[in-house]
Amino acid sequence: MLTTAWVALSCLTFVLGYALARRRPEPPEGASEAEVPEGGWKGEATYATLHIAALAAPALRAGLHRESARKAVRHLHALLGTYAVAITSTDAALAWDGPCTDEVLSYARAVLGSGRAQVFAGEPYDAVVVPLTVDGKIVGTLAAFDAELSAALVRTVTEVGRWVSGQLELAELDSSRRRALEAEMRALRAQISPHFVYNALTTIASFVRTDPARARELLLDFADFARYALHRAHDFTTLADELTCVDRYLLLERARFGDKLRFSVQVAPEVLPLPVPFLCLQPLVENAIKHGMGGRGGGGEVRVVARDAGPEAHITVEDDGTGMDPEHARRMLDDDPRREGGGIGLANVDVRMRQIYGEGYGLVVETALGAGTRVRLRVPKARLSSS
Repeated sequence: MLTTAWVALSCLTFVLGYALARRRPEPPEGASEAEVPEGGWKGEATYATLHIAALAAPALRAGLHRESARKAVRHLHALLGTYAVAITSTDAALAWDGPCTDEVLSYARAVLGSGRAQVFAGEPYDAVVVPLTVDGKIVGTLAAFDAELSAALVRTVTEVGRWVSGQLELAELDSSRRRALEAEMRALRAQISPHFVYNALTTIASFVRTDPARARELLLDFADFARYALHRAHDFTTLADELTCVDRYLLLERARFGDKLRFSVQVAPEVLPLPVPFLCLQPLVENAIKHGMGGRGGGGEVRVVARDAGPEAHITVEDDGTGMDPEHARRMLDDDPRREGGGIGLANVDVRMRQIYGEGYGLVVETALGAGTRVRLRVPKARLSSS
C-alpha cells in the first residue's frame, strides 16, 4: 500500500507542475497588489490543483463504477483543463464531462488491446487515452479531448491516469481488507460450543419424563438462543438483544446446575440501545461459568454489570470461582481464537473488539488463584474503525 501511495504522490507532483504552467502563476492583467492572495498567484494555483485532486480522490477510493466515475470525472476535467474528459470501464463509457464523442469506446478498446496510452486524431478534437490499472490488470481508461495535443498534455494525462489507478488500487486494497475482516469475523462468531449444545439438550431430555412442562420451556429457550446465535445476519446488535441472549443461556445453565449457579445482571438503562459486536457477552458468561463452578462448595456466582461511562459503556463479567494464574489468562487471550476449546472463547471476543474499535479496546482479564475472575470490556458509543 505504501508503494501505491508513493506512486500516487509522484503522479500528483508531476500534474501539479503542469497545472501550474497552464494556470498562469502570474497575476491576472489589471490585478492590484491588494488583490494578490496570500502566498502569491503561484501559491493560489498550487492550492487549487491540490484541492481539485482532493475532491476527486474520495469517489475514486470507492472503486471504478458508474457512480464513482460520475463524481470524479468533473474534478479530473477541472484538473486537466481540456475540452472534455471521459472515464470508461472495459466495456462501457461510465462518465464524461464536456461533449462526449461516440468514438470514445473505440478509442478505449484500442488502448485496452494494446495496454498502452495512445493518441487519436479526430474532428474537431484529438484525444489522448490512457489505461487505468489495478494490480497490473487494466480495468478501464481515462480519455482527454482537446483541440491541440502537446507532448506536455500527453504526459500529464498519462500521469493523471497513473494517479487515478493508484486511487483505484487503494480502493481495492480497502475492499480486500474489509472482505477479509468480515469473513474472519463471520468465521469467529460462528463457533458455538458443541459442549454447551450437548449439555443443554441432555438437560432438557432429563426433564422430558419428570417435568414435561419445564422441558418444553427449556426447549423454547434453547430455540431462542440458537436462532439468535446461528442466524444473525449482521455483525452488530444492541446491548439489550445481547443481554436477552445471555439470559436464555443462563436459564439453560441454571437448569443444568440448579441452585448451585447464582447469577445477577445489573445494567444502566442508558446503555441498552448501544450497538455492540454480536455475541460479545455470551462467551464471557460461558467462560465465567466454566471457571467459576468448580469453586467454593461446588457452586458459584456470575455477575454481569454494564455501566454508562460517558463516551463509553463499561461492561464486566465476574465470577467468584477459584480464579487462575494470570499467565494462563494471558495465554488464553494470545491463543488462536479458532482453536479455543471448539467454542467462542475469550480470544475470539478479544480479537473482534480490537479489530472493530482499535488495539486499545481488547479485553482486560483480572484474576488470581483463589480470587475469582473479572473480564472487562469497553464499548465506544461513537463506533470507531480500526485502520
